Amino acid sequence: MTADLSRGGCVAAEEEAAELITCAGGDPTVVRALADRRLAGEPLAWITGHAPFGEHTLVVHPGVYVPRWQSLELARRAPASLPDDGKAIDLCTGTGAVAAAIGSARPGARVVATDSDERAVACARANGVETWQGDLFGPVPASFRTTTDVVVAVVPYVPSAELHLLPRDTLAFEDVTHYDGGSDGLAFLRRVVSEAPDFLRPGGALLLELGGEQADLLCPVLQRYGYTSVRTWSDQDGDVRGIQATFG
Repeated sequence: MTADLSRGGCVAAEEEAAELITCAGGDPTVVRALADRRLAGEPLAWITGHAPFGEHTLVVHPGVYVPRWQSLELARRAPASLPDDGKAIDLCTGTGAVAAAIGSARPGARVVATDSDERAVACARANGVETWQGDLFGPVPASFRTTTDVVVAVVPYVPSAELHLLPRDTLAFEDVTHYDGGSDGLAFLRRVVSEAPDFLRPGGALLLELGGEQADLLCPVLQRYGYTSVRTWSDQDGDVRGIQATFG
């Protein structure tokens, strides 16, 4: 099976084969069926029901956005701005990966998450995250208004015209709304920047995942809404992956 997965384009074929065998309980018939699903392009996490995220292993329900390694740095940075008894909001939480990581680092803080997809809400709750269904800040409890220490978000940010550049399997199996960020990829990012001031306390932190040249495009928007100390972070290849700013 490892050879089949490798020929099928799976980069970590040996590791994936081991996961599928474990998931199938060693039953050769079930293993073959699971391998066929993987070879068709279905996300491994949807097949096995779990995925790693840093030191955490998350429950992953079918249809829910699978957390990527790119989000790990955001999850690592956020707790530095969150007091032990503080408040944090995670938007478009998906599996609840970022919220769960923040909550693990600051167990005394209250971390809430939102997602518009009921499947994601159920999945994040299965990972122990207090999750509310609705659009961005819409369902966040009123007690978080003007008192939140940290807002984080991994919203859709792929420009619509570039969606075709995503891997074929991504487009075949996943919901395009997980990725489509509008004409320049900033549709949701701009909304988060403009709506977060209703929830952040003065001095609170906003951390957003993004890509390409989007940080440069977003900086004027951040300044317009009263954010300061804007800085970015990059991955090991030097590509900008996120932006952080202080409100007020």
